[in-house]
Amino acid sequence: MKRIQVVTMGCSKNRVDSEHLMRVLQQRGYELVPESADLASAGVDEVVINTCGFIQDAKEESIGAILEAAEAKKAGLIEKLSVFGCLSQRYPEELRVEIPEVDQWQGVLTFDTIGRVLTTPSHYAYLKIAEGCDRSCAYCAIPLIRGPHVSVPIEDLVEEARQLAAEGVRELIVIAQDTTYYGLDRYGKRCLARLLDQLSKIDGIQWIRLHYSYPTGFPEDVLHIMADNPKICPYIDIPLQHSADRVLEMMRRGIDGRQTRELVARMRRLVPGVVLRTTLIVGHPGEGEAEFSDLLDFVRECRFERLGAFTYSEEEGTYGALHYKDDIPAEVKQERYDRLMELQSGISLACNQSRIGTRERVLVDSFTDGILVARSQTESPEVDGEILIGMESVMPGLDRASDMIGHFLDVTLTGANEYDLIAEMSGQAGRDAIVSSSNGV
Repeated sequence: MKRIQVVTMGCSKNRVDSEHLMRVLQQRGYELVPESADLASAGVDEVVINTCGFIQDAKEESIGAILEAAEAKKAGLIEKLSVFGCLSQRYPEELRVEIPEVDQWQGVLTFDTIGRVLTTPSHYAYLKIAEGCDRSCAYCAIPLIRGPHVSVPIEDLVEEARQLAAEGVRELIVIAQDTTYYGLDRYGKRCLARLLDQLSKIDGIQWIRLHYSYPTGFPEDVLHIMADNPKICPYIDIPLQHSADRVLEMMRRGIDGRQTRELVARMRRLVPGVVLRTTLIVGHPGEGEAEFSDLLDFVRECRFERLGAFTYSEEEGTYGALHYKDDIPAEVKQERYDRLMELQSGISLACNQSRIGTRERVLVDSFTDGILVARSQTESPEVDGEILIGMESVMPGLDRASDMIGHFLDVTLTGANEYDLIAEMSGQAGRDAIVSSSNGV
């Protein structure tokens, strides 16, 4: 039996592609080796790398992984090296010439199979509901790489979610290049709310979280189901990218600053307590000091609980690369990025501190060095902060605390910094909950 290692670069959408590939490889008789395994000691025969080609940093990281595996092949540690995904879809000929050690190059792969091998902890999984994108954002190469938007049929997604629930998954994280566009191509209308409703009826699924929403044409029925259905987390990942009219127009986002602010206000009004995660780009063509000041004001006004940012990276083949000049110096981009993230750091700290003293239900992700690492409905794995629970404050001497991974607990939040929160169990009810969780209840 050949032993094969699949390495995934980039986003959670790539992760799902790798998980489907791993099920296919299993069915073909391969033995899967964990991604974290060291090639020198794991006895790996083949390596497959799923690459990312979104921005310059991601491309460099993927190339670094390929070169490292190529060196392992030259050293005799592996027999075969294959590469697929966004980077090899985008630069197939260049890569073949530059890295001849790769045995097989393929572009983006899609899989009809519903089954997959989870690479996340067994209690949560990403559910990719569509492939590709019909948007034409000036800075983005994804439509060039992944092609047009194609929604997965609702019945297929429900069946996949049922299988995941049967395997112990309790949280689904709904993803796509643009989740709010879901259904338009297949059903003639936006059907994300309908899909969320169907997923929420699956036994075993307790939380459903929404990622990668697009602001233009955001379907209001999604907000209504989020407010009314306790399984739909009051959490929206919505990359807004900017707030200034001129920059949004040059980005080709199909929405202006006023509409963006109104959308944020509507989300907060219709879903009380909603947590918003956004991504912004600084240094895009058209961003002068006035536009950047508008962006800072926007962040102060909206007070996003979660916020990430990128400096603009010109990507060949995109509308921006063909029609604009990337004339903002790198040091100016970095200075603006630093100012933005310093502002957000204070907002994040204040948001976290406001939760101290509240009682929340959390899902335990891991146990490390005497600490239970958990999340509430308002934290997404891998991208947001965590809730840390010291075992000494819960029940000294409790055995097999690791058995609590994947279980829900009620905790009281007692401390916070700009990233993470501290929590503890309190009272006999809390201790009973700990015991029940450790026994698999």
